[in-house]
Amino acid sequence: MNIDMIRAAATRLEGHARRTPLLTSPFLDEIAGRRVIVKPECLQHTGSFKFRGGWSAVSALDEATRKRGVIAYSSGNHAQGVALAAARHNAPAVIVMPNDAPRLKIDNTRALGAEVVLYDRPGGEAREEVGDRIATERGLTLIKPYDEPQVIAGQGTCGLEIAAQAAGMGVTSGDVLVCCGGGGLTSGIALALEADAPAFRVRPVEPQGFDDVARSLTSGQIEHNAKTSGGLCDAIITPAPGEITFPILSRLCGPGIVVTEDEALHAMALAFLRLKIVVEPGGAVALAAALFHGDAIEGDDVIAVTTGGNVDAEVFKQALDRFA
Repeated sequence: MNIDMIRAAATRLEGHARRTPLLTSPFLDEIAGRRVIVKPECLQHTGSFKFRGGWSAVSALDEATRKRGVIAYSSGNHAQGVALAAARHNAPAVIVMPNDAPRLKIDNTRALGAEVVLYDRPGGEAREEVGDRIATERGLTLIKPYDEPQVIAGQGTCGLEIAAQAAGMGVTSGDVLVCCGGGGLTSGIALALEADAPAFRVRPVEPQGFDDVARSLTSGQIEHNAKTSGGLCDAIITPAPGEITFPILSRLCGPGIVVTEDEALHAMALAFLRLKIVVEPGGAVALAAALFHGDAIEGDDVIAVTTGGNVDAEVFKQALDRFA
């Protein structure tokens, strides 16, 4: 992985991905005790940053390989990103999804033209085994959700935008908080900022009970989560940091921050009330850290990436009923 791959992905994404803005609110600044700058990737195509990585990976394939089709496994956001990228390249797509994924994400993935294969995540079935078997049987190219160089390169384009947009606001240093699962987005942003805005420090943010990255950064080796399902923040629940992403995270990131599910729900409600955006629980943890964990953050400004907005109605209602 290197900055040249990220810049090449940015070229391929030009005219296809949305350049999401930076948003602020004095009400959020008051809660946080500093200026909070939000990068709303929930406004990206398919409702999350995952479109960047999906397009980067699909567009990097040669035409013959692409025509045979691609396969991905995901709880929903990577699924939709790859599905849309494949559809726009006229390539078949098979997506392996857990049977306990939010219904909205399953339905949207099918609506984007992908074949959805469900697996029993709560029962312990491994998505990697299902995906590898189908890929071998059908001759499909596997696009992993985070431990894949071209996916990381696509996610890193978000970091290029942060560097340029923050500089335009006169912000050149501070903590950049990123919702973190396997580390694809976090490591991609960290690589981009190392090149274009090295005074920023990237901080991975995770939900309580699924803090494998924070623990791995502390121990210096890859740590695993005791469970890989059951939390509200499904979008960022992964077994462990990636083999490719973890060395990048270790070299470039500051300590991880862990938030509660209640804090994530509260951040969802505040994002709706003050920024007029819809954010899912896993996509809200970085904002939750910015708002409620100020003692762990350095600087007068903090940037938080809200990574996805694909939330089922009842969960969004729960956030508003409790905190709006």
